[in-house]
Amino acid sequence: MSELKQKKAGAVKAAPGKGATKAAPGKSEHSVKTNRMQTGRLKLLITVVNRGKADYFVDLIQSFDVNMQLVCLAMGTASAQMISLLGLEDRSRSVIFSIVREDKAQDIMDALEEKFRTIKNGKGVAYTVPLSSMIGVAAYGFLSNDPRTLKEEKK
Repeated sequence: MSELKQKKAGAVKAAPGKGATKAAPGKSEHSVKTNRMQTGRLKLLITVVNRGKADYFVDLIQSFDVNMQLVCLAMGTASAQMISLLGLEDRSRSVIFSIVREDKAQDIMDALEEKFRTIKNGKGVAYTVPLSSMIGVAAYGFLSNDPRTLKEEKK
């Protein structure tokens, strides 16, 4: 039987110098050995807004218990003709990078969409990118605002 068929069948395979591990069907041997924390996933929220409105949108996102945000200054690439055609004031932008919990991402996107439509000069673009992994329970606990992962200080 080929090695590939053995892996698919969940066969026992011994690594040189190590004990044998049995992989469940459809699982790699690596996933059997690792101990992963099963909690909510995180997403990177990227929001592009007018520079003058950046503080407002940072505060709005912060109201959803987001612990980490980074604001970068940016410049739009549209020509002066396009800016006047679209009714925009200038090309100065801010890009807000926020780490948000997956379960709150849709609520944040809904709030941003509403504010983009209703605030004067509040137009913007927002999208999320899923984060596939994170190293460090304390870092995860801080970014996800999850008290279960934070250790209490001994007094």
